[in-house]
Amino acid sequence: MPNEKKYWIGFNLVRGIGSVRFQQILSHFGDLSLAWQAPAEAFSEAGLPTRALDNLLRLREETDLDALYDSILERDIQVLTLLDEDYPPLLKQIDQAPPVLYVRGRLLPSDDFAVAMVGTRRISAYGQQITRDTSLYLAGHGLTIVSGLARGVDALAHQSALQAGGRTIAVLGSGVDVIYPPEHRQLAEAIIAQGAIISDYPLGTQPEGVNFPPRNRIISGLSLATVVVEAGERSGALITADFAVEQGRDVFAVPGNILSPVSKGTNRLIQKGAYALVSPQDVLDVLDLSQVEDYKEARQALPADTTEAKILQFMDYEPVHVDEICNAVGLAVEKVTAALTMMELKGLVQHVGGMRYAAVREINRK
Repeated sequence: MPNEKKYWIGFNLVRGIGSVRFQQILSHFGDLSLAWQAPAEAFSEAGLPTRALDNLLRLREETDLDALYDSILERDIQVLTLLDEDYPPLLKQIDQAPPVLYVRGRLLPSDDFAVAMVGTRRISAYGQQITRDTSLYLAGHGLTIVSGLARGVDALAHQSALQAGGRTIAVLGSGVDVIYPPEHRQLAEAIIAQGAIISDYPLGTQPEGVNFPPRNRIISGLSLATVVVEAGERSGALITADFAVEQGRDVFAVPGNILSPVSKGTNRLIQKGAYALVSPQDVLDVLDLSQVEDYKEARQALPADTTEAKILQFMDYEPVHVDEICNAVGLAVEKVTAALTMMELKGLVQHVGGMRYAAVREINRK
């Protein structure tokens, strides 16, 4: 898959090829490496519009995919595609999930327990208190806080999650190498250290206005529920709430002063059926997540994906070298070592030195 990823990156660069056309190309050619080499007429047969085809042909001539992919890895940026086992499962469930994600930091299985917190940039003192209290409480109870790194509610939600010692994910409307707003660069670095910054936009993409509604769709898609703290009648936070509803996720809105412009949107959401958030505990109760730490511990006792399952099936209590594991399971060394690192954190294996690992307890290896 690492060599395949460069083609996913290549098609992701092409203006006019979004998730729908991405899937069209994949279905038509069956393999993106073949598609990248295909003649122009083959794309016409696949239904690619003329403008998108022109963009593709020009970019294909100008781009060295090997050099581009190497430069991304050198910057410690992870690329996830829809075919990757560690692509966020909640996001994969939505219609037209983004084919490619760029990640700075690290996404963990525990991030499946995530709640989005969004709202106005012109946050009131009341909104600040609610945002801080809710984010601290949810992060303190093991939930990952997802938001958009914007001024106001977003930034405060991220900061409070970090303050609680919890995890937080920022979804950008730009490339992950373009932090916006620029005054949040220090916050972004803290998020990378204690969570992740992600985007489906190629590196170097600037934060244009049209990028933010699709960004909001990813915020809700990563989350079990969306909490709207404060929002005007035309706030982008309401777009996130609409996406959450389309995705079958719960929406919470904080009731506010009916005379306040920043509460008109949230009060309207409640009128339309959103849960009125009167306590952070409401989120845990509605989602039945009061025992989220117990859920996490139970999940850690089992392999998270087929890679971990293959490794566990081969391993025993006698230490084995990484090379032996790679040969036995038929996977590349970088994939095996990455899985072993995660499995060690979960208490499934232990590193005994010299690149040798052993299972640490009995696991069901059906």
